[in-house]
Amino acid sequence: MNTPDMHTIKNALISVSDKTGIVEFAKELSKKNVTIYSTGGTAKLLKENEIPVHSVSDITNFPEIMDGRVKTLHPNVHAGLLADLGKESHLAQMNEHNLFSIDLLVVNLYPFEQTLAKEDSTHEDMIENIDIGGPAMLRAAAKNYKWTATVVNPDCYNKIIEEMGEDCTISLKLRSKLAAEVYSLTAYYDSVISKYMREYSEKDSEQYGLGMKKAQSLRYGENPHQKATLFGANFYNLFKQLHGKELSYNNIIDLSAAAQLIVEFEDPTVALVKHTNPCGVGIADNLVEAYEKAFATDTVSPFGGIFTANRTVDKEFAEKVHSVFSEIILAPDFTVEALEILTKKRDRRLVKVNFDHIKANLSVEYKSVVGGYLMQESDKQLLSEEGYRVVSERQPTESEMKGLKFAWKVCKHVKSNAIVYTSHDRTLGIGAGQMSRVDSSRIAVAKAKLMNLDLQGSVLASDAFFPFADGLIEAAKAGVTAVIQPGGSVRDEEVIKAANENNIAMIFTGMRHFRH
Repeated sequence: MNTPDMHTIKNALISVSDKTGIVEFAKELSKKNVTIYSTGGTAKLLKENEIPVHSVSDITNFPEIMDGRVKTLHPNVHAGLLADLGKESHLAQMNEHNLFSIDLLVVNLYPFEQTLAKEDSTHEDMIENIDIGGPAMLRAAAKNYKWTATVVNPDCYNKIIEEMGEDCTISLKLRSKLAAEVYSLTAYYDSVISKYMREYSEKDSEQYGLGMKKAQSLRYGENPHQKATLFGANFYNLFKQLHGKELSYNNIIDLSAAAQLIVEFEDPTVALVKHTNPCGVGIADNLVEAYEKAFATDTVSPFGGIFTANRTVDKEFAEKVHSVFSEIILAPDFTVEALEILTKKRDRRLVKVNFDHIKANLSVEYKSVVGGYLMQESDKQLLSEEGYRVVSERQPTESEMKGLKFAWKVCKHVKSNAIVYTSHDRTLGIGAGQMSRVDSSRIAVAKAKLMNLDLQGSVLASDAFFPFADGLIEAAKAGVTAVIQPGGSVRDEEVIKAANENNIAMIFTGMRHFRH
């Protein structure tokens, strides 16, 4: 009786969309006297290279029909892939129906994801690139890995040939690893199709396939003792590293946060980000002035952080920031002169970003929790003219209103509890991530005083409502003249009263921006 460890590879079925290395692989199989069966374009390519090959129709006794949609979906094929050669009953049935075992299956799938990436692909193109027979065969063969080896990755071809050796066998251990790779691939493949079809039909589902493709292994995670991997091949379509050390786990998280912050602004803007929080944000007619405003908010915290700009980094900006230690400079582009200056620091990472693509990818967010995942829509909402109301007796001035809109944009990207003091074009004090909103406000004021920044006439944004009037009273003492906050507290009337008593203009947005 056959045993899994001693099973010899006699028959192989090859049907690949990606032809990389397949001719060389098939030649080696043929040298080992493996009988090769193939389909359509793969069979044609092998014949052109004078490799002995049989049509899959020789197994099915049925022609390929419907433009190749139906060719391997046949009991003769799947019996050959699924036969348990350790069972006498299976062997008897194969003999009765004149079937034989398919010992090696080499398949890769229609390029659905690659077709999706093409801008000119139509819905019909997408549908035609959904592989049916390939996944069906792969799943069948992988289930029967004790008797059938499955190969989906061209990088494995040489390893397979070496493994087969003189006796033409593939170890059970390798076959089980190959089977695991099959199910990872088909799960990912189906998840990409599922996502596309959900978006095309605007239909959500009770089940959700979170498909991820490995982009790279990272040196470590948040800390050196933690292993880490970046999944999501699209990351490097959004961010292109031009110079510097390999991006770390923390760098990648900060890059994402910095990009989401800077896309909020239309005018020339510079944001300095550390541990996902903005240290300072400035707007001006040019990047140098914008940087000076942002850096003046906090001249200590930005060291070792990310400097991000929404305009091309030029020579003047490069000269301004070159002497300041930054882990990453993120911008839509860099001039040749700027690169000559900034690349003098070997380890500093320079990253080019496509902000239009960033905006297009702000759809959903995922977060892992113990025992599951959370998914939510990205927080893309900003202040609209109809979405807020002035609740104070005094209306905000034009200058205050400009400052409130600016502060609200920044506050949205500060960890909760978030308090942000600004003028109309620069941050003045930022308090982030405190358990008490009053503490966040005090930290913001303390930082402003440390930087010798005057908060008289400033405006304030709070990511969530003031639960008590004390937070607003602290702001009034600091010099705030206008406040923007969601509202919605049971003590709103007390807060509004405090605003009126201190001649503060106050806006309720009806929308909060928690960021945990």
